[in-house]
Amino acid sequence: MCLPNKRSIRHQKSVKSLTDTHRKRANEAKGDRIISGSVVNLQAAESKGHHILVVPKEDFGTDSKSRCHEQPVRKTKAHSTYLRADRDCTPTETPAFTTTSKSMVPRSPQSLPVDIPRYLFTIRSGQVDPMAADFCHFKQCFVLCWSSVVDVLEALQKLLREFAVPLAKVSGERLVELSHVWDSGWSKAPSAMPVLSVLENWEEVSELISHPGQRYKGEGGIEAAAIHIQSSWRRYLARTAYLCHCRRKWAAGTIAISWLMHAQLCRVRKALQARRFSQLENSRSRAQHLAANWKRIQSFKRTIIHIPSLGYSQRKRLNLRGFDILQNTQMSRLCDIRDENVEVIYICPQHLGNDILDYYTSLLKCDGATDGANTTTARASSSVRRYIILTPEAVDYFPTHNMCLSTLLKYSPQTLKHIRNLIQGKQAYIVGGVAHMDDLAVADELGLAILGPEPAIAQHYSTKSGGRRLFVGAEIDVPPGQGDIYSLNQLHETLAELMTQNTDVQRWLFKIDSEDGGRGTAYCDTCHLSCYKWALQEYHRYGPELWNPKCIQETVLLRYLDEIPEWLTHYAQPAKTSCYPNWACFLKTFLRQGGVVEAYPPSNSVTCLTVDLLLEPGGEVTMLSCGDQLHGGCKLEAIGSIVPQSSVHPETLNSICTRVGRACLQRCIVGYVSVDLVTFLDHNTMEKKVWAVDLDITYSNQLAMTQMLLMMTGGTLNCRTGCLEAPIPIREKCYEHQIVPKVPVENLCAVIGNHLVHSDLSMLYNKVFLMMCNAHGIRFNKKTKQGTVFAFFDSSERSSIGMIYVYKI
Repeated sequence: MCLPNKRSIRHQKSVKSLTDTHRKRANEAKGDRIISGSVVNLQAAESKGHHILVVPKEDFGTDSKSRCHEQPVRKTKAHSTYLRADRDCTPTETPAFTTTSKSMVPRSPQSLPVDIPRYLFTIRSGQVDPMAADFCHFKQCFVLCWSSVVDVLEALQKLLREFAVPLAKVSGERLVELSHVWDSGWSKAPSAMPVLSVLENWEEVSELISHPGQRYKGEGGIEAAAIHIQSSWRRYLARTAYLCHCRRKWAAGTIAISWLMHAQLCRVRKALQARRFSQLENSRSRAQHLAANWKRIQSFKRTIIHIPSLGYSQRKRLNLRGFDILQNTQMSRLCDIRDENVEVIYICPQHLGNDILDYYTSLLKCDGATDGANTTTARASSSVRRYIILTPEAVDYFPTHNMCLSTLLKYSPQTLKHIRNLIQGKQAYIVGGVAHMDDLAVADELGLAILGPEPAIAQHYSTKSGGRRLFVGAEIDVPPGQGDIYSLNQLHETLAELMTQNTDVQRWLFKIDSEDGGRGTAYCDTCHLSCYKWALQEYHRYGPELWNPKCIQETVLLRYLDEIPEWLTHYAQPAKTSCYPNWACFLKTFLRQGGVVEAYPPSNSVTCLTVDLLLEPGGEVTMLSCGDQLHGGCKLEAIGSIVPQSSVHPETLNSICTRVGRACLQRCIVGYVSVDLVTFLDHNTMEKKVWAVDLDITYSNQLAMTQMLLMMTGGTLNCRTGCLEAPIPIREKCYEHQIVPKVPVENLCAVIGNHLVHSDLSMLYNKVFLMMCNAHGIRFNKKTKQGTVFAFFDSSERSSIGMIYVYKI
């Protein structure tokens, strides 16, 4: 405790005299409670050490009775707000409110006491008038703690000056309370909110201070504004520089990563190019060896690895539904084992059920062509004699990617190892499907030659434009037309010129280069062209002899150019709307991939036929199959054929096929080739014309079904004579000294359905379907070599089959 000084002693005396006065008034009062501002029982209160303060009645306001009536007005030393047992000043009592302060922390304006303060003074324009009566009274009452009050007061005045507050009413009690907290709790000046809490009009002051720009109206406002502007500008410059640095850093990182990825991609591309070039060189060397030893290989036992892969472009493969079934429509290749020197390894693009495996096992044993068979997947391994069916394990890894079979086999190391074990020490070669770059990779892994051209050559001449160029080079008649069309203007100009030169053509065909069959074909009839009749009149007026000069054709050509765009838009339509629903979709693909414009034969009787050729590596051309096409709802798509063909004279057909084969061999095309021809009667010359319309460098479905036909009948197809001959079984026994007569033969004819689709077939299992057919007499008679044979392609969907019907002529 600090010793009392003289000032505290004088204060105690004044308090004592004030207490005596109160005691006198209390004796006059009735009772010992506070009534109208008087104090009762002062002696008892003083004897207990309480310091009694009498508050006038008018200071309580109108509701003083509700808050102070019947409440003892006493302030204990232990709960004194302003003068407790202080350690920094003399313990004296100062006038205070009767309500005790319960907290020494600065209170927000919402928690301020609602009591009306006694000590109020005014600060105008941030300055206290030291001579004002209210301020002097306040200072006199709290002179003992004035040193701490001055600090808070100066902070308040500074705040009011900085924000140019014109008038502020200060509550002295709150100011003193804040000064005690300031001295004991805060090491630095508090924020504006606790300081403003000592004001009676703190709401008005707070609202004024919160106005934007108010700070710059007060003391030091110009300097503060300059500082704020400078700091904002420096912050903007720093932020801009930082963002620029971040962008440059991000750009540098992106460039670095892109460069690393580009460099890595270049290295990978170079490695792939080098590897593919090596595979191509190895394939060429093995092809030369196959060509040099072809005759010897054909005369001895050999193994043929059939990979019916459809190496279409990725866009086309992804748009084909049931792609694995389409690749398996040539299971009839197994019938190559009808040659006793041939063993077949068939790569299947899907897992087959036991019903299909058992069916082909019984089918291939029909004439004792095989002593035994083995069907297995890539995970199984067992001895094989005549044929084996393998399914690459990558089929399970990529079920929905529509990869071609060569790619699946490339990523199936177990299957490749199995094939290497099967062909070890044997003469073998690969027969593929539609050529693909992965064919070379598979051949390089197995170390075998491919009976076929290089993928680049095959893809070049398998297009409609490429096939047309090859036919022209072979000096074979082709329809009037033009290939390699890639723009709309070129299409209109070419079509107008062709229509002007060939006025007798009533239908024009548009074929996409990369499509096959009727899938990528559209047509448009000239009868819908308004100026067509006028053009015919012009043609007949000049006659065929005078019509050729372009000066005469110019008027018709210009008229065609004006009407062709609208004519195509309204009347051109795709042949298969399931692939291309309208002309706009077809035209978009046609111009992107390129295509051909050709004339449809100007005749009411048109026959299409397909001829399958084997271009042997030794340089010979062999006709393996020929048949007249069968058309379904789409007249431009073949669904089957009648073997042998009868629409073209065999010698004429042989001549055409020989020229086509030689032209292919000159362009390094070997292996299996399919040629589509169209024949019709020319009404002008009354002669039969044959046009070559399409070339497919692949093993065709017709050829696969023809192999099954020859397997079942045991006959031969002589395309030079156009006859399908089968031996007639001899029932009479021959004696020892009797000369064996020549085996008689009979001519047969077969109707082949390459790929017949019906949705209701999926409701029947293959065995049930065969039983139903047998019950209705639909079966093949092995003795008479007549009847119906089926080819199954899958065990899951079962919605498509192949069929052959054999009958006598």
